[in-house]
Amino acid sequence: MEKKKLSSTILTLSVLALIACLCLRSAPARERDLSSSPLASERVSAARAANTGTLSVIAFGAHPDDCEIRAGGVAAMWVAQGHKAKFVSTTNGDIGHWKMAGGQLAKRRTAEVERAAEILGIETRVLDIHDGELMPTLENRRTFTRLIREANADIVMAHRPNDYHPDHRYTGVLMQDAAFMVICPFFCPDVPHLTRNPVFLYFSDRFQKPNPFEPDVVVSIDSVIEKKLDALVQLESQFVEGCVTGNESMIPKNEAERAAAHRRVRANFRRRFEATANKYREKLIELYGQEKGSKVKCAEAFEVCEYGRQPTAAELKQLFPFFER
Repeated sequence: MEKKKLSSTILTLSVLALIACLCLRSAPARERDLSSSPLASERVSAARAANTGTLSVIAFGAHPDDCEIRAGGVAAMWVAQGHKAKFVSTTNGDIGHWKMAGGQLAKRRTAEVERAAEILGIETRVLDIHDGELMPTLENRRTFTRLIREANADIVMAHRPNDYHPDHRYTGVLMQDAAFMVICPFFCPDVPHLTRNPVFLYFSDRFQKPNPFEPDVVVSIDSVIEKKLDALVQLESQFVEGCVTGNESMIPKNEAERAAAHRRVRANFRRRFEATANKYREKLIELYGQEKGSKVKCAEAFEVCEYGRQPTAAELKQLFPFFER
């Protein structure tokens, strides 16, 4: 008898507990009290809208040329409006040439992106990590976290983690790994944690597996295309001399040959950015309106990472204040 009573009591309590759980799950989010959660304050802060003042943008590219190719236009546009932009090359590019390597090449490529940064009006930094050897280590996660915090970033950019190059992939992984850690007070406590999670974005690419790039923001760079091309031709080790697949015939022997090489580089990149605009024409029209969107010649495109703060369409336009109709 006692056993039956005990079993009945346990069953009743189980049913009540199940009902309570179902009620909690079905309750509207606004009615839930999350204040007891140790992460509640961080999550509330992370959900706030973007600042209406000066924006701070930091982009991570695997090599000294990646950020310049993929985000040089929007960076120049942000800076022109008084915002801050910083490019970080996560390796020093010291094997990215067919003829030279090591410290000599690393110094050359750093000098090249510094000249490009001066043209774009941005900050730049090259990390002292060998080309081809970037790994998603705890040490590198801390480096990314510190750099994002030091920038007090509103926007963070990097490659997607399904890129062809291991340095590109791991740059994307490290950005993802930092996407939560930047708001954790006791991770890298030597640098104050962010009280608002940035929006994390991927550069555009052509890779289809396991999933293709999906543009959330496509920006016309027509107003700065010449400036961007001016910056890119400074990266002669990559775009004039052929990077790792070049040869002696590609090295200009005089200023006339160098000028001709620069014209070829400019033309090739212009076609590339025109192709981006044409590929994402529908998104350009959605953002700029039919008249302006249909006339955009050159563009850059970005995808919102599912980690970090998830902006609304209105917030994206605050972060990319270039869409006046």
